[in-house]
Amino acid sequence: MHRLNKYIIDNLSSLFVSMFMPLFAIASVIFLIKLATYTAVIHLSIWEMTKLYLFFTPELLFYTLPVAFFIAATLSLLKLSNDNEMVVLFSLGIKPSYILKILLKPALLLTILLSFNFFVLFPHTKILSGNFLVYKKSEAKFNLSASEFGNSFGEWLLYLGKKNEDGTFSEVFLFNKKQKEEILIAAKRAELINDSGILRLKLTKGQGYSYSKEKFTQINFETMMINDTMKTKLATYRSTLDYWRSDERKKAKRHMLITDTLLSLFPLLSLFLILSFGIVHARHQKSYIYLYMFLSIALYYASIMILQDRLFYYTIPTIAIVWSVATYFLYRKMIVKRF
Repeated sequence: MHRLNKYIIDNLSSLFVSMFMPLFAIASVIFLIKLATYTAVIHLSIWEMTKLYLFFTPELLFYTLPVAFFIAATLSLLKLSNDNEMVVLFSLGIKPSYILKILLKPALLLTILLSFNFFVLFPHTKILSGNFLVYKKSEAKFNLSASEFGNSFGEWLLYLGKKNEDGTFSEVFLFNKKQKEEILIAAKRAELINDSGILRLKLTKGQGYSYSKEKFTQINFETMMINDTMKTKLATYRSTLDYWRSDERKKAKRHMLITDTLLSLFPLLSLFLILSFGIVHARHQKSYIYLYMFLSIALYYASIMILQDRLFYYTIPTIAIVWSVATYFLYRKMIVKRF
């Protein structure tokens, strides 16, 4: 029995890798296309793109692992059936329930892994990726261009004469109009400093003018610092429970919780379906396994999308129970009665 167990798991493992790698590659390409849309708004270096990709890796794994397991497990049983090895096993007195127990261990392990990925890793990576994008978008607002009007720095209108080779600017003018006063600052040199989200404009050798109906003042300075805090609303991550309990983005979290919980359970809930599709009599049965697998995955996903807006959290037990009962009756009819 130990050799049989190892033989089936080895077949499953090899097919799982061959299924998972293309699915993960396709998901990665889709994400990279999405990432390219970000570069139209923000500037990303190679390292920043890599970091953002790593933030989204748990999500990519989550949507590829369940499908890869379902396809690999079904095809591994189909391979044994087409090679007549499954018929030999049943002739020796091995029941389909034993094959079910063999597949139960990797399915349970995968469900635990997906649940940990979803409940623990997802909140952390979501906060990190969200804060990273917000910060980069806010930082992009301060990409100043020389010799162009329309630059702004907080409440100041800003004009930069030209950009020097060291990244500083020369011939700088700032203007700020308040209710009762207007301020004009001219400087020979300016340097933009980003210190952990606090932008500082360091002005060197200039004059400042303040004028209103009552008075006119002038100052000369060697160095002046003008601070402007970027208006970025960065989320804070305390713990997994705090993330799921908070009211922020409550509807999106509800959809995520329902969808991802059912996707985590998909390997376990589909064990009866795997045996029903994978175990066939090579001589007497025509296998439409690829069509059946596609329809099953599409039906499962569609059920989640349709019911979660109507049943809310009751979608989880409803789909889990109905899917388990329906696939069990199919398993009894197609496998237990024949083999």
